[in-house]
Amino acid sequence: MSNENTSKKKEETKVVKGRRIDPSTTIIPLIILIILCAIFVINPDGSTSVLSAIRSFLGTELGLYYLIVALGIFLVSLYIAFSDLGKVRLGGKDEKPKYGFFSWGAMVFCCGLAADILFYSFCEWVYYAEEPRVAEMGPIKDWANTMPLFHWGPIVWSFYAVLAACFGFMIHVRGSRKQKYSEACRPILGKHTDGVAGKAIDILAVIALIAGTATTFSVATPLLGNALTTLFGIEYTKWVTIAILLVTCATYTTSVMIGMKGVNNLSKICMFLFGTLLLYVLLSSGKAVYIFESGFSELGLMVQNFPVLSTYTDSLRENGFPQNWTMYYWAYWLVWCVAAPFFMGNISRGRTVKQVILGTYVFGLFSTLISFIVLGNYGLNLQLTGKFDAIGAYEANGYDLYAVIIDIIKTIPCYQFVLVVLILSMIAFYATSFDSITLVASSYSYKNMKGNEMASKKMKLFWAMLLILLPIALIFSESSMNNIQSVSIIAAFPVGIVIILIIASFIKDARKYIDNNEEPAEFFDEVEIDEDVIENEERELKVKKTEESADKEAEK
Repeated sequence: MSNENTSKKKEETKVVKGRRIDPSTTIIPLIILIILCAIFVINPDGSTSVLSAIRSFLGTELGLYYLIVALGIFLVSLYIAFSDLGKVRLGGKDEKPKYGFFSWGAMVFCCGLAADILFYSFCEWVYYAEEPRVAEMGPIKDWANTMPLFHWGPIVWSFYAVLAACFGFMIHVRGSRKQKYSEACRPILGKHTDGVAGKAIDILAVIALIAGTATTFSVATPLLGNALTTLFGIEYTKWVTIAILLVTCATYTTSVMIGMKGVNNLSKICMFLFGTLLLYVLLSSGKAVYIFESGFSELGLMVQNFPVLSTYTDSLRENGFPQNWTMYYWAYWLVWCVAAPFFMGNISRGRTVKQVILGTYVFGLFSTLISFIVLGNYGLNLQLTGKFDAIGAYEANGYDLYAVIIDIIKTIPCYQFVLVVLILSMIAFYATSFDSITLVASSYSYKNMKGNEMASKKMKLFWAMLLILLPIALIFSESSMNNIQSVSIIAAFPVGIVIILIIASFIKDARKYIDNNEEPAEFFDEVEIDEDVIENEERELKVKKTEESADKEAEK
């Protein structure tokens, strides 16, 4: 046999074997989380104490780290967008965007935010209304709904924007054969990407992904349950929550099994429902002028005080506001950045780095701010005009904000319609977030995967089921759910370091790409991996290799 044929067979074997399942990003993280959950159930008090101590130490003693990382990423995103790095096109140098702006923007917004946005848009101002720090800054009418705009605003979306550009460059320009967090660090880590450091990064990313997705259900699902029980007059139990999770799972699993067309269509449906909800509240409430004027003032306050808000540390620990809110939020969003930007980078082929970053701000940030301005100011107006004392109801109901939100919705004309749209919107938000997460997690699961390849249906189904099983299991153990939340927040500390490494790697690699006038990798149409075919090919190659060895032995 010629050397050329032998070399070709070796290369073929290498490529095929590279698509095998990677246990470091599937089995190992799953085992770690199962062990953690078992510990939480067996020793809830002890595990809560340990995790609380770690979380408190990170927030109290090392909280400045979160503020520096968050503000730094925001500033770097602007530098990248407006420097020559922003002119790099993700794909061929003359290639057109794969998706139109609305389709792309809908997927960006929906994958970045789960149904949490609807819960917090209605009620976050209530939390701040009772904060001493907010009272120091000015009247409730000015600041209670300004703080949510900051904590869900430019800094949060900068995480998504800059990482989407980094991953998009890795996939569409460099043609990376590994769609993993560690691969984005290769320009700096070098050979260590394939060693212990790279494995540790990938395991951390998957653990953060699973823990983060499990905990997001604990925030907004009770609101969805309360809306259902109010609408249909049934008792709210754990079984209602489980039914909600199963319906959500069925929705995003169907979407993700169809492929990108299903994800795209579901995102558009979600945006339609979301827009319908905001428009109806705005027009039917009779408070449109107040909502717009207050929102305009709140945006002004946020922009004017942005440097103060993003650097305030409460160094004397007089109110604990940055530790309880700002640092917590930055940690929360850092964990969510494990999955969403990867998906955003994947769908950004044909766009320049600048278009990705600024487009994320325009579509994602704008939609988020509108949600808080409309829904938040509607409830705040009820409070200020004395039509409904949301703060008093919050205290009287044992600090149950879910019941308060339902009471706020009941003040809207034909509130039953609002509840229906709210329920559908929340399910759509969950589904659009989790179908993108399923696609990303499925890609993580392979040792080797080209940019034009998609995970197999088997792998997508595996992750679709896994992402819902943990939240369902944790419903029966409230302490375990709280502990998983702590795990995800604690994981944000090392995730932040990895994100810095990814951004630095991108700047280094993109600078080299520009300076050397290099050509982007070539891709073909998207194809779905067929694991059965791969297994058969591997089996045939093994047989051929055995026959070759036997022939050599016979020749000897």
